[in-house]
Amino acid sequence: MITERPPTVLIVEDEKAYIRLVRLNLEPSGFQVLEATDAQSGLKALVNEDPDLILLDIGLPDTDGVGLCRQIRDFSDVPIIMLTARGGTSNIVAGLDAGADDYITKPFSAQELLARIKACLRRARHAGDSHTTATVKTIAHLTVDVAARRVFVDGKEVPLTPTEYRLLVELVNHAGRVLVPGYLLERVWGSSQLEPGLVWQAIHRLRRKIERDPKKPQLIRTRPGIGYILTCEESSNGPNRE
Repeated sequence: MITERPPTVLIVEDEKAYIRLVRLNLEPSGFQVLEATDAQSGLKALVNEDPDLILLDIGLPDTDGVGLCRQIRDFSDVPIIMLTARGGTSNIVAGLDAGADDYITKPFSAQELLARIKACLRRARHAGDSHTTATVKTIAHLTVDVAARRVFVDGKEVPLTPTEYRLLVELVNHAGRVLVPGYLLERVWGSSQLEPGLVWQAIHRLRRKIERDPKKPQLIRTRPGIGYILTCEESSNGPNRE
């Protein structure tokens, strides 16, 4: 009889109290928990153990967690949730820009931790399942190869962070429809209760990568007071308001 491996979470954290908290709350829910107390041992565990998800502290003794996140994204799409004691949108955006899928601000509740982990794993499974049925979608000068998780602008591949990619896929899948920030927060970040400014920041970064002229976007349009829409219609009303 073949038994399925329990989902494995690697926590890269130098504070023993948080490692104990993670173990106490994840192991009874069926998770296997691995731990590393610095960036180098975290990278080694990632390569050797192939975890399903990483909980990554920003403040590590040998390097910054944001920098480690960038290193991981050079070779792996493993879901990453940043752990940070630093509040504020700028710190959160720095982690998301580095390739993190989500963030949790310390101190955090056990229920929130478990919910965020499950949401990230669901998104990862959904992305994996889509590989079998996905097609190449082209809108104007933008091409999204959903099966290969690759994006091209005028035939040239454009690298996106996991968050930017999920956001773009949501817009592409609902091209021609206005998507409100709450919907995008739920689908892309896993919670509609997060700061709506995260959507604006991500849209701004995405426009810089896929629009021919980010100051006059033709693909991702803003509907003031409502949300965002992906369209290939040409605009005759001047610059689009971001």
